[in-house]
This record gives sequence, C-alpha cells and structure tokens, in this order.
Amino acid sequence: MGHEEGGKAWGRIASLIETANINGVDPFAYLKSTLEAIARGHTQNRNDVLLPWNFRPPI
Repeated sequence: MGHEEGGKAWGRIASLIETANINGVDPFAYLKSTLEAIARGHTQNRNDVLLPWNFRPPI
C-alpha cells in the first residue's frame, strides 16, 4: 500500500467485497455495476440502493 491513506482505501474496498460475498453477490459484478452507476451520475441521496444487500444484477 505504501501509505496510510492507501491502506484505508483498500480496507474500504475489501469490506465491500466481503460484504458482497456474505450477501451472495458476485463482488466483481457488484463493483462494476456500482461504479458504472456512479459514473452515470447516480444521485447521492439514493446511495442506499448501491449497498451490497440491495444489489440486483442488471438484466
């Protein structure tokens, strides 16, 4: 990691990956879909739908 902030960032990502696993969600699909939603301008007041336990894979 090389820096304390890098360690914190990795901790957040690892937490999301493991939370996705615990909820039976493919971590790659979850992260890809979530990052795409953010890039498309997902509004911050609806962040709850981006949480791993609310994830629904796109059809």
